[in-house]
Amino acid sequence: MRSVSRWLLAIMICGFSIAELAAQCPARPDSGTVVTNPFSISSQKGVFTAQMTLAHSVDSAGYTHYCYKYTAPSGVVESPTWRLNPGDTLNLEILNRIKSQDDSTMNMASPEEAVCGDGGPITVSSTNVHFHGMEVPPTCHQDDVINTVIQPGSAGFKFNIQVPTVQPPGLYWYHPHIHGFTEFQVNGGAAGALIVEGMEKVRPEVSGLPEKVLIVRQQYLVPWVPGPYELTLNYQVAPSIGGSHPIIQMKPGEKQFWRVANATIQDFLSLQVQVNGKAEPLEVIALDGFPLSKTRNQDTILIPPAGRAEFIVQAPAKGQSGVFFTQAYSTGPTGNPDIQETLADIQLNDNASSPVMPIAPASPTTISSDLANQTPTAQRKLFFSEEFGGTNGPIQFYITVDGQKQRVFEANEKPVITTKIGAVEDWTIENRALETHAFHMHQIHFLVLEVDGKPVANQDLRDTLQVPFWEGTGPFHSIKVRMDFRPPVVAGTFVFHCHILLHEDLGMMHKILVEP
Repeated sequence: MRSVSRWLLAIMICGFSIAELAAQCPARPDSGTVVTNPFSISSQKGVFTAQMTLAHSVDSAGYTHYCYKYTAPSGVVESPTWRLNPGDTLNLEILNRIKSQDDSTMNMASPEEAVCGDGGPITVSSTNVHFHGMEVPPTCHQDDVINTVIQPGSAGFKFNIQVPTVQPPGLYWYHPHIHGFTEFQVNGGAAGALIVEGMEKVRPEVSGLPEKVLIVRQQYLVPWVPGPYELTLNYQVAPSIGGSHPIIQMKPGEKQFWRVANATIQDFLSLQVQVNGKAEPLEVIALDGFPLSKTRNQDTILIPPAGRAEFIVQAPAKGQSGVFFTQAYSTGPTGNPDIQETLADIQLNDNASSPVMPIAPASPTTISSDLANQTPTAQRKLFFSEEFGGTNGPIQFYITVDGQKQRVFEANEKPVITTKIGAVEDWTIENRALETHAFHMHQIHFLVLEVDGKPVANQDLRDTLQVPFWEGTGPFHSIKVRMDFRPPVVAGTFVFHCHILLHEDLGMMHKILVEP
């Protein structure tokens, strides 16, 4: 429920001084200007090295901004794109420079197990980083979002991660994942793209094409006032009512490779490129960072919160008009009103230019998965559910292993599922709530097998997938997915949750332990 989200964010902002927050984040681009790719940092000789600072400010319209600042040769930039190769070493230092007058107004229990980082109470000013979709260990100084706590003003925290040599090329992303306050920081804009290079080696269709990196975010006014929220495209506001839209430039008739991340806190994006009001076919290359074994054409691509899609777009011909568009998407009686909205106008320009993808080698590399042919070692059933509080809608959110008691996530809970390296498990995830949820699994991708008990036409590998709302009568909607716990690097404790971030923050998350 969006009303709960606004209430929570309004409480969180209490205690912040507007003067204290001012002018800490870089200025964001004006709406109605040409969309450019984020500044990129690339690995050098197998090593990616960067230092970024998490800060925040409040703009002239009253929106709270959280930002990852990076000092580039041209000055300070926000949320740069990281570009790495399989096998690279990622050395990242995060400085937390959030400032708050009073963090005691809202805090969460800290984990009692081995704390990674600064420790201390988790507050609205604490943070950490999640490397979404990456198959890396859930351990300290890598991708441990349970125990990693970076406090404001500390000396800094260093991540050291080895990108697996088998990590598929594609679009991933990074964002804070500090329990209880993830929504607030991502809502403020703290999110960026992470690209594992090499897509042209696997899918030669993108060879030499202009590349667009497009990140859809959203923001609310805090404290909340009546009115629409705002979607943004590479930080440009895409107004739902009036105003100028962001501009994507293309040469007439040219093909471009678009890499789109849904970094909103809760919106399901039903994306289209419309030419003269008609949806055009889009050639899908990859989903959630995993290249498709065979490309396919779709005129609509549904991306849940945290999902990614990479696809080829052909520009309109001269004399035609085009828009990048998200359709209205119903998330149920108690869900969010995801409205139709133009994300960008397509402007034809004979001089349009973008960075281009490398040329594909003569012999493409094959990336495939044998997961569909594996015999599952276990079958599990989980379900989403909600608890209501009168006319205010849902006030508690659960994800439950069937047969266990419904309960919210706690920092010190024991894992609700224990399995072993080498396991292959089939999970059926039901939605018993009156709103759509987005199931996300850390550390691994899963294979989509069935929707509502029926085999799917496309068995894609995903890390986030929508589970439609229950209508109030009849059977619950469900997905069946195959979990791959064979990679030894994923040994440890990590989480699965709904990626509507308010739901995660309020407890729709639990731990899983994968034993060596």
